[in-house]
Amino acid sequence: MLILSIDTALDACAAAVLDTSAGGTIAQESQAMKRGHAEALMPLIARVMKASGVAFPALDRIAATTGPGSFTGLRVGLSAARGIALAAGKPVVGVTTLTAFAAPIVSGNSEHPVISAVDARHDHVYFQVLGGDGGSLIKPNVAPVAEALDAARFGTPHLVGNAAKILADRWPADAPPPFKVDQQAAPDIAWVAWLGAAVNPESSPARPYYLRAPDAKPPKDPLSGAAPPPAS
Repeated sequence: MLILSIDTALDACAAAVLDTSAGGTIAQESQAMKRGHAEALMPLIARVMKASGVAFPALDRIAATTGPGSFTGLRVGLSAARGIALAAGKPVVGVTTLTAFAAPIVSGNSEHPVISAVDARHDHVYFQVLGGDGGSLIKPNVAPVAEALDAARFGTPHLVGNAAKILADRWPADAPPPFKVDQQAAPDIAWVAWLGAAVNPESSPARPYYLRAPDAKPPKDPLSGAAPPPAS
């Protein structure tokens, strides 16, 4: 399969083309940024597609991160993914940021539970907890940092995500310390592509994945008003 993956949900603007038969990405680019995704994304996608040598009609699927993340940023990526998919006549799928952060750790058959966390601001985090085998221990949710730290009961964890350090800095003194703290501004775009290749389009729609209402509510548009999809 040839997959175009797109991520603008957090502090990066990224795209990649994955060739599953070749076993890896054939082109990718990621730029760190907190704002300006709308202006940067389409030129970045054009560069990645040109570098890959793949034409849009040759793609098998487009994948985009659905959140949790920046209310404005994730819509930029989802709108682009859906537009490209419509023009190319290809399916489009969504991948959550929490799953994308955890995927490379789980794929390595970790012996430790994995806590994937995204900063939700106001002393809250979006997080999920997976066993080292990928089994769900706590489903994706949003909670105060103090409540998220209850996940220490599962043992020495691998913390990952843009809120990994937030959890590590407040880790309970009476609990075993984290096995590893993997602070990342955004998921690896290559893993977004691999997850996009693996998910079922029917159960992984490309629409915003909200665990709480956004702080600001824009006028209703085709990407708003939808119920959260299940985690990828």
